[in-house]
Amino acid sequence: MDRFTDEELKTRVHDGYVVESVEEMSEGYRKALVVQLTVQADTELISAPAYWRAARHAPSTNTQVSAHAIIQDELAHANIAYRLLEDLGVSKESLVYERAPNEFKHPYGFDQPLDDWAELVVANGFFDRAGITLLGDVHRNTSYGPLKRALVKVDMEETFHLRHGEVWMRRLANAGGEARQMLQRAVDWMFPMTLEWFGLPDELKRHSGQLDFKLKGLTNDELRQVWMDSTVPLCESLGLEVPAHWSDESESYELDYPFPCHYDADRKHWDFDAGEISWDQVFQRWKGRGPMNEWYVESIRASRSRVSAWLDAPPAIPADA
Repeated sequence: MDRFTDEELKTRVHDGYVVESVEEMSEGYRKALVVQLTVQADTELISAPAYWRAARHAPSTNTQVSAHAIIQDELAHANIAYRLLEDLGVSKESLVYERAPNEFKHPYGFDQPLDDWAELVVANGFFDRAGITLLGDVHRNTSYGPLKRALVKVDMEETFHLRHGEVWMRRLANAGGEARQMLQRAVDWMFPMTLEWFGLPDELKRHSGQLDFKLKGLTNDELRQVWMDSTVPLCESLGLEVPAHWSDESESYELDYPFPCHYDADRKHWDFDAGEISWDQVFQRWKGRGPMNEWYVESIRASRSRVSAWLDAPPAIPADA
């Protein structure tokens, strides 16, 4: 069949047309889909070593098993997205093993160290909620059939991750003392970090391919509001302070700090008092990646080299085994 032009395909998908194969795609559609899937795959992949590092601080064997189950899910979700990219002619091998660490497309939040159990469960409660917000929108609206079907499994498992975070945030909040203080410290840096996750404000958005080709349905600011619609009430119900409030006038959540603003990665601290910075400065920080970028990427790659070495020269099995 003849390929559609970009404009023809934009019209068709907004009339309900579902794309099932590369042969139906315009070049603009394919490029926008590749970008979207690469961010999705990289985010799921890099979350695994980030969560593993914090899971070592689990308060019991049972809770560590739950954390490892989440890590297993994240790796499976990454594989789904990389597999869809292979259908588009993109090499999974190249994406995972041949790019420089700073070329990965995951959010800056996953380049930060998660140093304790409180930070892990807030990551489940905040970061995984952002994932559900983004992928839930994609699942409801995407014009790409294979992705829509794949997200049925992903959405169910991400909901488990979110509930794990909510349950443990509640337990730590109710425990009081140092546990509650650790929880609040995690919320202090991870709340603004997650709000950045959704990208440029709508008035500054430079690319609209994902909306034009109906690869998603909501704008960045709309997605930010969806995330706050559930996150702010959760934190308020636990007595946790967040820099946002509901405005009856605008009928939306408004931020109580300059957005965006400077972030000190060494201290995990947002400098609200220094005022608003430009999004060009934010992009510069993102491109420079965070402190754990190389460690997380190399930890994933090292696992394959260890398995390959074992397969090339497996240990001898004792005769009496």
